Amino acid sequence: MDLFGFSVSWELDAPKILNLLEQQHIPIWSNQRSNSSPIVFGGGPVLTANPEPLAPFFDVILLGDGEELLPNFINKMHEIKTFGRSEKLHELANIPGVYIPSLYKPIYESNGNLKRIEPISSKIPSSITKQTWKGESLSYSKVITPESAWPNIHMVEVVRSCPELCRFCLASYLTLPFRSPSLENSLIPAIEKGLSATKRLGLLGASVTQHPEFNNLIEWINQEKFNDIRLSVSSVRASTVTASMCKSLMKHGSKSITIAIESGSSRLRELINKKISEEEIFDAAKYALDGGLKGLKLYGMVGLPTEEENDIEATKELLIKLKKCNPGLRLTLGLSTFVPKAHTPFQWNGVRIESKNRIKNLGKQLKSKGIEFRPESYGWSVIQALISRSDRRLAPVIEAIRKTENTLGNWKKAYQENRKQVSQESPFHQEEMNKMPSWEEIIFETWDTSCVLPWTHLKGPLSNERLIEHRAESLREHPDQI
Repeated sequence: MDLFGFSVSWELDAPKILNLLEQQHIPIWSNQRSNSSPIVFGGGPVLTANPEPLAPFFDVILLGDGEELLPNFINKMHEIKTFGRSEKLHELANIPGVYIPSLYKPIYESNGNLKRIEPISSKIPSSITKQTWKGESLSYSKVITPESAWPNIHMVEVVRSCPELCRFCLASYLTLPFRSPSLENSLIPAIEKGLSATKRLGLLGASVTQHPEFNNLIEWINQEKFNDIRLSVSSVRASTVTASMCKSLMKHGSKSITIAIESGSSRLRELINKKISEEEIFDAAKYALDGGLKGLKLYGMVGLPTEEENDIEATKELLIKLKKCNPGLRLTLGLSTFVPKAHTPFQWNGVRIESKNRIKNLGKQLKSKGIEFRPESYGWSVIQALISRSDRRLAPVIEAIRKTENTLGNWKKAYQENRKQVSQESPFHQEEMNKMPSWEEIIFETWDTSCVLPWTHLKGPLSNERLIEHRAESLREHPDQI
């Protein structure tokens, strides 16, 4: 085996990666691998945003869209297959979008703060830029199997990124610019390929219904020959929901639609750049009911910057009012905790400690009104933040946690213990670990925008200067938090 690769979409999968390496008898730490070991590579949104916590486990990380990046990487591997391991990595380092963590060294201040990450040689690029696919097509399922997470569904990416740019949203900012492939030349051919193998179709994207030809796409799927097709659509923008759209979804087996409102507070929606009105939210509910759908799912969030108790109260009141105005429509609120993500304007903001109680209290009030409540775990949001904001000094913690029960308490214990002692296999020196930031600083504190971020040497779609402008625009009414 020459290559062993992962696409990482969720921070909490980190310990599983190490288990999979061990199952294949591949040394976990990249510096322990020999010429006979495969090159371990990875990509996906987690590694593109901030690969540093997992960097010591990977030989190669592919930053950005894979349509050209992956073939370029594979082709280069064919060219250099007779090279030694070190030679291969040095050659790969000069491919745009290819990051070789072992060829970059973190430099720390005396207080443990990150000073910079620099290449070990002048022949290695000082920074790596995320790759952006500019072709006319997007991705779709190449393999359809009952063994997948979504069994026997043909997934088609309808749009990439989102034009709205909610200030917390990794799916918007990391994948800029917003792209929508041609209906005739891309989407229809991609859908037809999958429908020759399955009767289940899923349309994917951060804002699917904002494809300029989405209504035409639904009309095409409504042809009589597709009457037996089951259709599902990921989260849609509230302002784009229509009764005819809902009727089409109902016709093809959907029982509900999902919209993201983030908050019932108009003040907070404006602050995070969520450009939907309360009227549009109520219209979406009405159209869902008129179209024959049984349910409306709403995504919400607690812990956003500047959030106050009256913002939570506004969310409760909005949901209760929606319930009263749409009898017979099942309402579900999926609630998550704000987690800062790299390359977004809110990357400097920490997790709000009060989120835990706000989730609990909001759930009690909504359940008593017959509204289904599905919160994400606050504790696991804390771990997401730990992984999304850390540098490569977190790697020994990830290595330690996989040997214990995967709980919030064990994560915190492993973090504290690894500040004091390091495994002999770890590529870190004791003094580096002693200087690690505190648990609270990494997860909960709001960082100064002048600090060096673990991903500063990795260039996303927008510069930090531009992200700071977006953040300042959002928080202009709260200068104390800028």
